[in-house]
Amino acid sequence: MHDFTGNLFSKLPNAGTSIFAIMSKMAAEHQAINLSQGFPDFPISDKLIARVNHYMKKGFNQYAPMPGVPELRKAISQKVAHTYGITYDYQDEITITTGATQALFTAISAFVRDQDEVIIFEPAYDSYAPVVKACGGVVKSTILKLPDFHIDWQEVKRLISSRTRMIIINSPHNPTGSLISESDMIQLDTLTKNTDIIILSDEVYEHLIFDGKIHQSVCRFQSLINRSLVVGSFGKTFHATGWKTGFVLAPANLTLEFRKIHQFVVFASNTPIQFAIADFLGDPANYEGLGEFYQQKRDFFVNGLARSRFEVFPSYGTYFQVLGYGGISNENDMAFATKLTKEHGVASIPLSPFFSHGSDQFLLRFCFAKKEDTLTAAIDRLCKI
Repeated sequence: MHDFTGNLFSKLPNAGTSIFAIMSKMAAEHQAINLSQGFPDFPISDKLIARVNHYMKKGFNQYAPMPGVPELRKAISQKVAHTYGITYDYQDEITITTGATQALFTAISAFVRDQDEVIIFEPAYDSYAPVVKACGGVVKSTILKLPDFHIDWQEVKRLISSRTRMIIINSPHNPTGSLISESDMIQLDTLTKNTDIIILSDEVYEHLIFDGKIHQSVCRFQSLINRSLVVGSFGKTFHATGWKTGFVLAPANLTLEFRKIHQFVVFASNTPIQFAIADFLGDPANYEGLGEFYQQKRDFFVNGLARSRFEVFPSYGTYFQVLGYGGISNENDMAFATKLTKEHGVASIPLSPFFSHGSDQFLLRFCFAKKEDTLTAAIDRLCKI
């Protein structure tokens, strides 16, 4: 064992291991059904795997261009135009990243300076606040309001100051499954108009929308596009989270700054996978049916829990379902999630780590991106509690 003997000044003194790693490890140790970390347990497309293999065999195994291979950036531009009716220039406005988390880190690093303020909505994906703090920024948070996890825009207005540098939005929302509405986007536009505030829009679940609702992407609002970076993820869209391939859409002036940092973080992302995804994006059928596919899984999970003691909160997107356990126990969410894993064999994610001050609302997040047999087994165990 060797230890550093000098003064160690941690940039994130309160940061520990990610709750996703903690709960997945606990699930493995206790042979629990893992509905905690957000990844599917069913296979991805054989066709997509074949395309990756094709490009590997063809010799596309060296560094890709720093912004990403042109074929994929062109395919993304065409896909965004098809989906949202807006065109991003593939050369200067689209960058391929090593997953969405790297894209978020790079975007925050590129624009947040010492003492800049960043507004986030809690519960928030757990990478936002630590990266802001590591960059010397100040996190200003507002809590989404129950029962539908909506935004209080008057509260947001009060948080905005002359030091506000960025607002981070996330829809469909992880961990709650809520959606930002058209009205929300209009209010965001109104609050940021004629300011220097940058919008970082985490839209990795853009195609996982339920009940006939529409994803209100930044891409639908021209005045917001000019100040926004939009983050997407092929890992979420194509059930291949381990491939860690994402992208960022942004105006040329923001993209230029983004790439200055991007080149020193990863330089470039996996080459054969980029070419394969470019081919796969050419057919809209490969992503347009995802909402219906995951809605069926959500409905199967929720309907199965009708005889349980858990409270079901609305989920309109993502592949997550929030359940309340206040009618079962008054334990804090980490304690209850631990008991649920160790004693009942179902792993979930407590929501308190998604709050900067550990707010506990007696809520747990469950991932339903699983095979029907997996969900059936989990439902049976949850209904016995």
